[in-house]
Amino acid sequence: MPKIKKQLNALTDLISTTDLDLLSASGSQLVEQIGLDIVRGVVLDILTGKNLRDSTEALTRRRIATLNLATMELFIKGSANSKDFVHELPRIATDILLKGSLSKAERWLAQWILGLTDKAFQNVLRDDPEAIAEYRDRYIQICDEVIAARKSEKGTLEGEITINGNQKAQINWLWVTYLLNTIGAQTLAIRGSEKSAYGKLFEKLVLGSLLHILGFKHIAPPPQEYEKVFWLSSRNEKRESDATLLYELGQGVRFDIGFIGRGNPEISLDKVTRFEREISLGRSKFFMATIILVDRIGANSRIKRMAEEVHGTIIQMSAGYWPRQAAQVLNKSVGFKHDLLRMTDSETEKYLRKAMRKVPLEQFIGLSEEFGNHVVKEDQAPYNLFYETSEDES
Repeated sequence: MPKIKKQLNALTDLISTTDLDLLSASGSQLVEQIGLDIVRGVVLDILTGKNLRDSTEALTRRRIATLNLATMELFIKGSANSKDFVHELPRIATDILLKGSLSKAERWLAQWILGLTDKAFQNVLRDDPEAIAEYRDRYIQICDEVIAARKSEKGTLEGEITINGNQKAQINWLWVTYLLNTIGAQTLAIRGSEKSAYGKLFEKLVLGSLLHILGFKHIAPPPQEYEKVFWLSSRNEKRESDATLLYELGQGVRFDIGFIGRGNPEISLDKVTRFEREISLGRSKFFMATIILVDRIGANSRIKRMAEEVHGTIIQMSAGYWPRQAAQVLNKSVGFKHDLLRMTDSETEKYLRKAMRKVPLEQFIGLSEEFGNHVVKEDQAPYNLFYETSEDES
């Protein structure tokens, strides 16, 4: 048993470094793992009116599938090491959670073993360490009762799973139950994590791409230049703006972006009134217009009228080629001129596809310049997968 305890107290040792990195990756790390060319395709999807969740679903499914297989490998490796591995898992997971000061990977793995996510841990156990052991005992009891009923109705389950011909696990109802419960919790956690990570990541990438395509220069705040420049995620005295554009001395635009559907009107309403209309930079004051980008708003929503009352404009990213509308709003607000203003839908799509190839995405999320120096060739498969349009689509 001491050998088992030592092994089980290091669940992360049973998962490869690559899979652990994927488990706890941040937004910029996900870009490095996925590849910049594919991310360009997702940004282009959004610029042409496609839904972020639809565009990133393939990326999410890839991560989930990879980690699901890594979890099964964990069960096989642990079982190959000790026949009592699975039987002891709930107790070892409890011991890990009671330690505190855990890495994200350690905490998540231990929670998943008990069928928990971060949210469930907070809601069910109310973050109370003393409640973990009680929950674990109920968890074991419920699983035992379900397995007993299944055995009575369907009989025994037995077999063997092997990795590389030398790591073998004997499976039974308990083994499969704990594995599937772990994978179920893992899938929920990853989906919740991806929703947040991709949302924050692509907010920067989409805004940065839009403003770069429109011909503005990306700079780091505080600004040393005051014409046709922008920076991302600035803080002023009131609230945070996702991007600030300085068009010329005295005129600028704040941008706020949120992948918010019509089911969240209260969040969209909050975006309308969050900014001051004037800011001081250096010795100059800038009158700031406001552009709010949301996924969709309801047909009877009040936010368009409210935005107009505070000299703001709301643009729906679900509209095809909405960057052209953004150019139109800038034209009306600050006198901005751009070729997009005169383009048809088909011309706009071709223009955006070509322009996206030159957008320095790595600048917007803090990746090294070397990472972004890869030049995409016309015949490269990953690029064509996202950038070529079928006859039916065109």
